[in-house]
Amino acid sequence: MTYNELWRQIAHIYDDGEAKAIARMVYEVRFGLSPSDLFLGKDTQLSTDDQKLLEEIAQRLMTGEPVQYAIGLAEFGGRTFHVEPGVLIPRPETYELCQWIVSSGLQRTFPGCPCLSAVVRCQKILDIGTGSGCIACTLAADIPDAQVTAWDISEEALRIAAENAKRIGVTVRFEQRDILNDTPSPSLPPCYPLATPLLPPCYEYDIIVSNPPYICEKEKDGMEQNVLDYEPALALFVPDDDPLLFYRAIARYGLTALKPGGRLYFEINPLYADALRDMLSMMSWHDIEIKEDQFGKQRFIKASR
Repeated sequence: MTYNELWRQIAHIYDDGEAKAIARMVYEVRFGLSPSDLFLGKDTQLSTDDQKLLEEIAQRLMTGEPVQYAIGLAEFGGRTFHVEPGVLIPRPETYELCQWIVSSGLQRTFPGCPCLSAVVRCQKILDIGTGSGCIACTLAADIPDAQVTAWDISEEALRIAAENAKRIGVTVRFEQRDILNDTPSPSLPPCYPLATPLLPPCYEYDIIVSNPPYICEKEKDGMEQNVLDYEPALALFVPDDDPLLFYRAIARYGLTALKPGGRLYFEINPLYADALRDMLSMMSWHDIEIKEDQFGKQRFIKASR
């Protein structure tokens, strides 16, 4: 099967432009052939085994499966990550969050002392809900001397994330943890009642980051069908009546786990940006900043302990 044959085959379910882009991605990411290689006809020189694999990929694409799952690979910030349907496909917006952390995370200020700051040479970072490990591995690679821990509730996600850490050549500590049920919470205002007993604060981390589930069930109608059919609902959706469920739990934990002046970073649903900012303020977080993504949507928030 050639490039032209592949894109024409999948053009039955995609428009021509998207079909061509998907076919180019298959050849470039999975088989290492650039557009120049395709122009020179190197797509006709694949081995028998690669041709068989290409046929399997084409069959998966014909079902509407996202190309990243079909080839088992996704690009993220110039690196290639292994992905399977058990984890979300990394998005470019999430890499923007990593860039924000890398560019602003080396300087830490301290509450009540705006003139006092320190450069943190060895940062301890926690990524909650790591999925493929794209955030944890990127920060481990891009922040010198960072000590990165990553949590997920899913054993499958942790397996994939650990494989990606090995693939990229970084050290990340992976733990199976459920932020909603097995972490300590600090004392909070009455409007945020505690569900777990208090434990002494550990003040372990300089940065906590999370891209948690943030899409409400009622938003499904506006989503692409291949996302609904293939990407894990556990990592996507929250109840309509509690869109800040994971943010609240993580922010509570951050009050005990972050060092003074430590920072909390979230990827967010633009629909609830103001509500999240208000919630963090009520929980005594400060220096709260909302940042837009490349598409002009309010996509990230940062707060200091």
